[in-house]
Amino acid sequence: MSKLSFLIGASFLAAACQPSVSDAAPTDNASQPFDVTVMADFEEPWAMTFVPGTPYALVTEKKGKLKLWKKDGAAVDVTGVPAVAYGGQGGLGDVILHPDFANNKFVYISFAEAGEGGFGAAVARGKLDLSGNTPTLSDVQVIWRQEPKVSGQGHFGHRLAFGPDGMLYISSGDRQKFDPAQDLNQNLGKIVRLTDGGMVPSDNPFYDQGRVKSQIWSYGHRNPLGIAFDAQGRLWNQEMGPAGGDELNLVKKAANYGYPTVSNGDHYDGRNIPDHAAGDGFEAPKLFWNPAISPGGLMIYSGNMFKDWKGSAFIGGLGAKALVRVKLDGENATKADQWNMGARIREVEQGPDGAIWLLEDERAGSQGRLLKLTPKK
Repeated sequence: MSKLSFLIGASFLAAACQPSVSDAAPTDNASQPFDVTVMADFEEPWAMTFVPGTPYALVTEKKGKLKLWKKDGAAVDVTGVPAVAYGGQGGLGDVILHPDFANNKFVYISFAEAGEGGFGAAVARGKLDLSGNTPTLSDVQVIWRQEPKVSGQGHFGHRLAFGPDGMLYISSGDRQKFDPAQDLNQNLGKIVRLTDGGMVPSDNPFYDQGRVKSQIWSYGHRNPLGIAFDAQGRLWNQEMGPAGGDELNLVKKAANYGYPTVSNGDHYDGRNIPDHAAGDGFEAPKLFWNPAISPGGLMIYSGNMFKDWKGSAFIGGLGAKALVRVKLDGENATKADQWNMGARIREVEQGPDGAIWLLEDERAGSQGRLLKLTPKK
């Protein structure tokens, strides 16, 4: 549903909270500035990361399999992955490597798990062993959990990123429970910041204010399904908002992003949520989308293969079945391109050579393919 503030013009909103409301029209496939090559097929893939110094990538499948994929197309299961609670939006989620992976071999995965009270996201760390006939995660330990576990299997968030400070950032969804996003005694609806071993850094904004509260870096988030750092060390996140309220945020220490008190969208049943407004005490998004794009993964491009896009953010569109490019300029963001991909795009990743890689979601006509994008010949 369109909001009144959207209808009366971008100039009012710019004065009030400075997010952009203009939407880039989907680009016709014939004018896409890249060639698309299908590289592999997976079953409900969710995330991927390349293993440096090898021809491999790790790919998560939502039902609970971690795949080691070789660039010739072969993929094998990695053993040692914890059991996951598969259902709804739950299952095996993100996968990233420790910044010093070359020496310590640490891999981090997120997943949904069952427990007292219902379900919640968790993050585990293990060592990847590629020396034997079967790739294995060993010494796997859970280092973080959403608290509390609640009913339902939606809005886990559970995207992972290491910052230039060496800290682990975790996006934690509100689990479709609304109010926990504003409750600092729960870690739902938050961006969490921990050490690489799951401890709380002493410079966190709420350090020494309780075990759960001390984890929080920012709050008032709904379903943050992408986090990434730009070249200057700024943290960005995109999150799936309510109807007409998908967001791109510049994440700041201790900032409150307003959900569910304010949003540039409305509840799906049509009930109004007040818009962001100047002086409301909340951090407004840098961009929002109306109509929604249902954002998936987030990547900030640093390669040379697409030189004109260096520094741009790329967002996978699930409902929009699109790849979305956003131009970043310091702390400002501008919508640039939206290419129709004909499939729900769950993950966007940069390859070692600067190619752009996408994972389809395998739902609503999407096929779960791994796609490689290179400049059009």
